[in-house]
Amino acid sequence: MQTDNRLLDDLARVATGALGTLQGVRGEVENRLRDQFERVLANMDMVTREEFDAVKAMAATARTENEALRARLDAMEAAMTKKPSKAKAKAADKTD
Repeated sequence: MQTDNRLLDDLARVATGALGTLQGVRGEVENRLRDQFERVLANMDMVTREEFDAVKAMAATARTENEALRARLDAMEAAMTKKPSKAKAKAADKTD
């Protein structure tokens, strides 16, 4: 029985050592894959999340400003169509 226990203890130690080694290999593989993936992305000229968010915020600001300017332009055009221009009024006065 004791030999069986020793054998099982030895097998448990070997298995534990193998699992530790496999975890180390797993970590190394993950690091290498991550490095390779980052290299591929860098070569593809991909933007970072921070750059994307900054440009997105700039676009939202520009859109808001554009909408405000559009509203002002529409108001000015509406005001111009309601009032006759001074040049037209003077021309009408001269013909009378």
